[in-house]
Amino acid sequence: MLNEACSSGCGSFIETYAKSVNMDAKTFAKEALFAEAPVDLGTRCTVFMNSKVKQAQKEGASIGDISAGLSYSVIKNALYKVIKLRNSDEAGDKIVVQGGTFLNDAVLRSMERIIGKDVIRPDIAGIMGAYGAALIAKENYVEDTVSSILGPEELDSFTIENSHARCGKCENNCLLTINKFSDGSRFITGNRCERGEGKEKSENDNPNLYDFKFKRLFSYEPLSEEASTRGTIGIPRVLNMYENYPFWFTFFTKLGFRVLLSPQSSKALYESGMETISSDTACYPAKLVHGHIKWLVDQGCKWIFYPSINYERVEDESAPNHYNCPIVATYPEVIGNNMDDIFDEEGVRFSHPFLPYDDDEKLAKEIHKTLESSGATMAEIKEAVKAARREDKKFHGEIRKAGEYALRYARKNNKRAVVLAGRPYHLDPEINHGIDQLIASFDMVVLSEDSVAHLAKFERPVRVLDQWMYHSRMYRAATFVAQTDDLELVQLNSFGCGLDAVTTDQVEEILEASNKLYTVLKIDEVNSLGAAKIRIRSLKAAMDERDKNDVHHVDNTAAYERKIFEKEMKKDYTILIPQMSPLHFQFLETALGREGYKTIMLPEVDTNAVDEGLKYINNDACYPTIVSLGQIISYIKSGNLDLDKTAIFMSQTGGGCRASNYVALLRKALKDMDMPQIPVVSVNWAGLETNPGFKITLPLIKRILMGFVYGDVFMKCLYATRPYEKVPGSANELFEKWSRVARRNVYTGSLIKFKSTIKSIVKAFDELELDETIKKPKVGVVGEILVKYHPNANNDIVGVIESEGGEAVVLDLIDFFLYGMYSKEFNYNHLSGSKKQMNLNKAGIAAIEFVRKTARQALEDSKRFKPPAFISETAEKAQEIISLGNQCGEGWLLTGEMVELIDSGVENIVCMQPFACLPNHVTGKGMLKALRKRNPYANVVAIDYDPGASDVNQLNRIKLMMATAYKNMELNQNNA
Repeated sequence: MLNEACSSGCGSFIETYAKSVNMDAKTFAKEALFAEAPVDLGTRCTVFMNSKVKQAQKEGASIGDISAGLSYSVIKNALYKVIKLRNSDEAGDKIVVQGGTFLNDAVLRSMERIIGKDVIRPDIAGIMGAYGAALIAKENYVEDTVSSILGPEELDSFTIENSHARCGKCENNCLLTINKFSDGSRFITGNRCERGEGKEKSENDNPNLYDFKFKRLFSYEPLSEEASTRGTIGIPRVLNMYENYPFWFTFFTKLGFRVLLSPQSSKALYESGMETISSDTACYPAKLVHGHIKWLVDQGCKWIFYPSINYERVEDESAPNHYNCPIVATYPEVIGNNMDDIFDEEGVRFSHPFLPYDDDEKLAKEIHKTLESSGATMAEIKEAVKAARREDKKFHGEIRKAGEYALRYARKNNKRAVVLAGRPYHLDPEINHGIDQLIASFDMVVLSEDSVAHLAKFERPVRVLDQWMYHSRMYRAATFVAQTDDLELVQLNSFGCGLDAVTTDQVEEILEASNKLYTVLKIDEVNSLGAAKIRIRSLKAAMDERDKNDVHHVDNTAAYERKIFEKEMKKDYTILIPQMSPLHFQFLETALGREGYKTIMLPEVDTNAVDEGLKYINNDACYPTIVSLGQIISYIKSGNLDLDKTAIFMSQTGGGCRASNYVALLRKALKDMDMPQIPVVSVNWAGLETNPGFKITLPLIKRILMGFVYGDVFMKCLYATRPYEKVPGSANELFEKWSRVARRNVYTGSLIKFKSTIKSIVKAFDELELDETIKKPKVGVVGEILVKYHPNANNDIVGVIESEGGEAVVLDLIDFFLYGMYSKEFNYNHLSGSKKQMNLNKAGIAAIEFVRKTARQALEDSKRFKPPAFISETAEKAQEIISLGNQCGEGWLLTGEMVELIDSGVENIVCMQPFACLPNHVTGKGMLKALRKRNPYANVVAIDYDPGASDVNQLNRIKLMMATAYKNMELNQNNA
């Protein structure tokens, strides 16, 4: 596999930093060799690392500690992200390193310590690449040709001048770096095609499906203003429109609308909407949306249509599901809440309904609500939907036919062909930066994933939970490539796309299982194609080398077989349970033990656990993945278990968030650790997987529910009293005492004892001696579920808030499950959900509330505590800002909790999300403007959590929030 990660600039970064502290690189490295406490700088690229270095300086870290930290980070990045080394034994016993960076003794020593082996550094390490290039040139020398390499005399007079200019010969307007040499010749970089070098763009007859599809997709001619009986409707050329535009254009044209499409993306268009972007860590395709919407407004368009689509049409009947990516599905909600001022100023109607795109009958009924004001009848809309679906099928059929033609052409003319695989919006030249043209310039045929996916003989299941429609398409395309010798695949991966932590591993597995190459290119708003060119050239060279050595694919596309947890395993196997919320999961261990399972609740997450997670889990996976799976891997490797009689329980929701693939990621890690015999048991209510040795029984559900009610009550009582206790430690002591009682009750399962114990717990905390004169600001804690409840994952946010003089308010864990159940009613009424699902989940809510009733009443009757809101009340609050169609991850619950907290007087909120958490771009960061608009005193701080994040940076942001909280509290007291 050609690595997708940037591994350049490490040596120069260290050298530059050394100069900034008045040292040369050698002296700086020497300081590191004697460092006592190397700074943990994470494994991100040097852009992120630079800020962490500055923070370490402020914290008083020594030069040696920083130097050592940099050296460790460089090696960890190279091993875990670039090489993706999982086991040091894979590297062999004799390890030789090359590159100028390894001339740094500290970097070399870091390599030895991390890999646990001696490493050989040749004296010529810095120029080994040049020797390698010379050897390749020698091997490929053609008799009687003359080298263009300069001789010694010419080198003496060699000079070079650098200048920069814009090409201006097409819409790309590439920034060129012009190198002019002493003999008058020039070498130009930064250009995407030959025009930048002053040449005419070379045209060849090789099919380029990206070019063909882009032109075909947006070739529709809109009605004239005179012919449009219902006026103009604007559609942005973004995200899912690269898949659905033929449908929507035909639909609106059939109804008599003139469709105004925003123009091709450009940097200028992107910059025009930048000020309304709510999350700077969202992917570039998402951030481009703002500019397209702004363009439509600037053109005087008074009605913009940009729907939210949770589910794509069913393209592959054998796939488990057909979700859209969380960003593609819900980003219109961000636009609606962050560009509302622009819409209000210009009198623009922005329609962004959640629609059942996968069910035409329901789609017609739902979209009728949006179009009712236009006078369109239901009969007209149904006919328009039928016409639109016909055109949609026709369009996709043409792409498939074009792909088949391109394949025939390549084979007939003995041309190489590359499947450039990505999501539909990677067709956008501003997003793909002309990579298709770059590939074509090497005289290769370019295919898209949807032009060949239908040709694959695809065996299911695959290792991952294949639940996104675009991804299913990619896996089929990869399988087709794996079954041929004359095709290769290049995958495009937008920086910040968390879902590609799942797809890249799976596509790589499909290809490598058949002895095929795998290349992935990470792309973002930076349009420098230097790294991409190197990788494409390397791919072409590898293809040539394989031909030369007669290397072929192997037929190995069998379905994935997981390890099943059999009935007999229940008695003898030790089951590991990853920790998520200590207050709640203590009861989960008890409930499973009562059912006859031998369980171990895993210990707290430490630095080693995170390091193990980074080593074995794709580093684009979110922080909870790294924490949870690193915790498991670290414990497995501790040597305290019989690994032939060990199993792991992992929860799995089956929702549109990547969290449902924790199970798949863990199975891959176990395989990489040579432990495939360990079964990973999916604990789910969605019927995703079954295991004969594990059953979710009614008694187990009852005990788990009792435990979670206990956990929620403890959380509410403990957090509301501990900051005010007169006797330090008395609240924790009370909690420990009653936890033992509650665990015994969960084990017996007595509901009568449960009711009396709940009342006793609330009464005990109600009577705990507190200092009633103390006034502290209340701070709500919301966010992604694991980061929200796991103290190790959130750096003990509750403890931090209390130490900073506040009272933490964390809403109930049970609400997360109720949110999923309550959403089924929305799905039935507005999307393609079934009535049976809705009724089953309504019954589930009623059952939970029956068990919860005692706790609700006890809290209502107390003098210090308030009962939790009903999920219907939280949903009502959420709908003031967003739609209940937001169901990825924490979805509308996250927004609803923030509104609920603010309305109850908790105006200070910490909104926590893993770095680049896709759903939280929308329902977390994406809603902050709307929250502040609704309540100007809303004091909300969004904090990212990541293995590479700075603890001090997080703390400083919390301190700023707390300072504002105190100021607002004093202001309220003065006004009272």
